[in-house]
Amino acid sequence: MSECESSISVAEDYPEIREQVRALCSNFPGKYWQGLEDQPPETSYPTEFIETLTEAGYLAALIPEEYGGAGLPIRGGGVILETINATGCNASPGHAQMYTMGTILRHGSKEQKEYFLPQIARGELRLQAFGVTEPTTGSDTTQLKTRADRQGNGYVINGQKVWTSRAAHSDLMLLLARTTPADKCEKRTDGISTFLIDLREAQKNGCEIKPIKAMINHNTCEVFFDNVPIPGDALIGEEGKGFRYILDGMNAERCLVSAESIGNGRYFVEKAVNYANEREVFGRPIGQNQGIQFPIAQGYAQLEAADLMVRKASAMFDAHMPCGAEANMSRLLASEAAWECAEACFTTYGGFAFAVEYDIERKWRDARLSRTAPISTNMILNYLAQHVLGLPRSY
Repeated sequence: MSECESSISVAEDYPEIREQVRALCSNFPGKYWQGLEDQPPETSYPTEFIETLTEAGYLAALIPEEYGGAGLPIRGGGVILETINATGCNASPGHAQMYTMGTILRHGSKEQKEYFLPQIARGELRLQAFGVTEPTTGSDTTQLKTRADRQGNGYVINGQKVWTSRAAHSDLMLLLARTTPADKCEKRTDGISTFLIDLREAQKNGCEIKPIKAMINHNTCEVFFDNVPIPGDALIGEEGKGFRYILDGMNAERCLVSAESIGNGRYFVEKAVNYANEREVFGRPIGQNQGIQFPIAQGYAQLEAADLMVRKASAMFDAHMPCGAEANMSRLLASEAAWECAEACFTTYGGFAFAVEYDIERKWRDARLSRTAPISTNMILNYLAQHVLGLPRSY
């Protein structure tokens, strides 16, 4: 273990889980992920990796034991995702199965939980798709255009979602749709409902999923709904209150993907420190130069601070405390810290950082994504300014 690894491990919680996840990830080295990036979108999903995580029970970590899961708090899930990313692997192909639990566990019916959760825990059903973002509304979720109109005992869905990662590799989708027109609602957050839909059936009845080839291999898609019928029991909670329900899922998402960013930061710091100690130019290790060591140290300090906020937000979420501000600050600070570490590592490696075989450019792209998705830095700042600091609404 390097000195860097030793310092990082001092405050590690869930040490057994971290050790086990590291061992599992050691079977999926950089060449595995590089090979997937050479594949077209239809075949680039890390199926073997996700199946291994599922069989080990990690993707059922937040499902209560009574439904076949591990019953861990969200911090436990965050540790799993953080450790995956810290090893150089990519946790995002499986993380939705964790953060969607925030909505289902807190607002799903007893029947929904008893039917779906054991199957998800056993790996018989995959819940990796979160249908929220739309092409014309982007971050303005309350203005979404996808409709769920009552028809008999069920609904008919019409609309489009975009940047719906893993939809082509998921059996189920947590979908946000408007059930009451916005102009008939007192508040713009009203009239929106949450549904847990079966994508397998939907694709037989008017749902089309198209992969999007992007800079980062996140298996993201466009999803089209053309008069897609769904049963009434697909509704989560009460009709028209789905936006409030989805906030639980979003706060969970913020906590978990922030932990992923911490993991990416750990990866970059370790790689940069090791390379800076090994690489010699002009007769001495490049890590002796302040131009190399200061950016690494700066990134490390920011990472440690961000980690504390992630832990705070996770603790508040698990305690059922309001944590919108903390979850958003976690996302902001963790993504910025990971980016600082990524830039420092990229600079340390110099020209070799561009070489695919070193994996730095792959992880660097992933770190950049975290500053845009699942929520942009500007939207977080909007939230903090208005809802925490009491400044006028800016958008």
